Amino acid sequence: MSNQKDTEKPPDSPRHESEGERLDRNLSELLQELRIALPGVQVLFAFLLAVPFQQNFTQVTEFQKSVYFATLLLTALSTAMFIAPTAFHRMTFRLQQKERLVQLGNHLAISGIGCLGLAMTGAVMLITDVLYDTTATVIATGLILLMFVSFWILLPLHGRRKAEDEA
Repeated sequence: MSNQKDTEKPPDSPRHESEGERLDRNLSELLQELRIALPGVQVLFAFLLAVPFQQNFTQVTEFQKSVYFATLLLTALSTAMFIAPTAFHRMTFRLQQKERLVQLGNHLAISGIGCLGLAMTGAVMLITDVLYDTTATVIATGLILLMFVSFWILLPLHGRRKAEDEA
């Protein structure tokens, strides 16, 4: 990055900050968001790692085993996506890759959130299926999935469209 580019205000930014300052702010915001999401996915992953060692796990159905395994994999994938920006940053330290890190981190965070939503839906499906009948499982799973889609996809997209329309 040249010094000239670092001191110019980006053309689409209402803030009075240089490109470097904008990247620093974007990276800081991304890291703060990942700090919020990561503990939740780590708790879910720890719970899932302990489940097969419970005495009653041998009595689960093939469907429940499949849901469990898919949920475990989605949780591991979500964890990997949330931690990947840190690995990228460490591996590219001082190589002027902050813009690429912010872009990659944004994509990974969005994908990780999607995987986390699916994993949490899978966990609810598994627990509901163990405790109740198929009807309750379908209803609970559908409601949980609708909640994640509404709060984590539709609401942000609506806010994005509204902001773009106002701009």
